[in-house]
Amino acid sequence: MTQLGARAFNHNQSSNAEAEYDRLRNLARQEHSKRASLSDRARKAYEQGDGAAAHDLSEESKKHGQLAEQYNKQASDYIFRENNAEDRVAGDTIDLHGQFVEEAEDILEARIKYAQSQGQTHLHVIVGRGNHSTDHIQKIKPRVEQVCREMGLQYSTESNAGRIYINLQGGPAQMPPQFSHENGGGYGQGYGGNHGQQHHVQQHHGGQGGYPGQQQQHHGGNHQQQQQNAEIEAAVKKFLPRIIRKLEGCCIVM
Repeated sequence: MTQLGARAFNHNQSSNAEAEYDRLRNLARQEHSKRASLSDRARKAYEQGDGAAAHDLSEESKKHGQLAEQYNKQASDYIFRENNAEDRVAGDTIDLHGQFVEEAEDILEARIKYAQSQGQTHLHVIVGRGNHSTDHIQKIKPRVEQVCREMGLQYSTESNAGRIYINLQGGPAQMPPQFSHENGGGYGQGYGGNHGQQHHVQQHHGGQGGYPGQQQQHHGGNHQQQQQNAEIEAAVKKFLPRIIRKLEGCCIVM
C-alpha cells in the first residue's frame, strides 16, 4: 500500500489521521484499477462480437468508477478539513496539501470567489515545496499560478517558497513586511510588527478572513461557526464531483 500521509499533512498529525487519508486514496486507486480492467474486457468482448457481454462489463466498470469518485471525494474532503482547521491556518490562508492537482484547482477557485464576496483583500496559499513529488518538482504551484492568471489576479511567491500570496483586489501582489508566526507551517508569513499582527488577527476574527470549513472564533457563538462551516463545505463539494471525473487511475499529489 502506498503511504501518502507524509505528503498530505502540513502539520504534526496522528497516525490514525494519516492512515484514514491513505485508506481512502488507496481504495479509490483499487476501484480505478478494477474499472480499467473491466473496460478493457468490455472492449475485447465487443471486438469479438459479444455485445451482451460487452454491455454487462461496461456497466460493471461504471460502478467501480463511481466508487472511485466517492472515495476520492471523501479523501479530498477529509484532508481539507484536517489541514485547514482553525488552529492550523489563519483566516486568510488556505492549505492545499494532499489534494490532487485538479482538486486543488477547483477548491482554490471556490475559495477565491468566497473570499472576494466577503471583501477579503488577499489570500495566502500553501502549495508546498515539492519535496515529496517526483523529481522534487512542484505540481500544485504552477496550477495555482495558472488559476490566478485566468482570474486576472496578481500573485507572488513568498519567502517560504511553498507559499503564494494573492492580491484579491486585482492590484500588484506586494505583501506587507513579513513576520514569522510561532505556529509553524500553517501560519507561515503574515504581516510585520505589532500593527501588522493586530491586522492579521482582525482578518482571522472579523469576518473577512474567515471561511467556512475552518471554525472561526467569532463572538457570535457556535451557530455562526456552524453556518460558516456549512458554506465552504457546500462550495467545495459543489466542485469535487467534476474534479474527480477528470482523475485517472494514477493522479498527481503534491
